Order: sequence, then structure tokens, then C-alpha cells
Amino acid sequence: MEKEVLELLKKMNDKLESLDNKVDMLDNKISRIEKKLDGVFDQTADLTEFKTSVIDKLDELKSVEEVTKLNCYDIAKLRINNTNNKRA
Repeated sequence: MEKEVLELLKKMNDKLESLDNKVDMLDNKISRIEKKLDGVFDQTADLTEFKTSVIDKLDELKSVEEVTKLNCYDIAKLRINNTNNKRA
């Protein structure tokens, strides 16, 4: 009877060791996943900041484009007026 109990205890101990090893492996995998996730968060923050910066610069370019367009119209009008004044 004692042999059977010892045998059962040994099997239980082996299973517990196996479970401990599996838990350790899972902990390692979780740690790696967390590190990767931290990297993803950092990249997302950088990309969001970059996107905001690009949008701001595009808005500035649109403003410059509007002013340039108006200046081109004004220059064309002045040339027309200058040409008409020279003919007269």
C-alpha cells in the first residue's frame, strides 16, 4: 500500500513539475508579447504625431497655394492693364 501511495505521489510530483515548466514557458511568451505590444504602442504614438504634423503642413501649403493663386491673378491683371496702357 505504501508503494502505491509513493507511486501516486511521484506521478503527481512529475505532473506538477510539468505544469510548472509550462507555466514558466507561458510567462516567457507573455513577457515577449508585452514587449512587442509596447513597441506597437510606441510606433502608433509616433505615427499619430507624424500624421498630425503632416496634416498641419498640408493645411499651411493650402494657405500658401491660395495666396499664390491670388497673386497670379493680380499679376495677370496688372500685365493686362500695363499692356492696355502702353497701347493707349
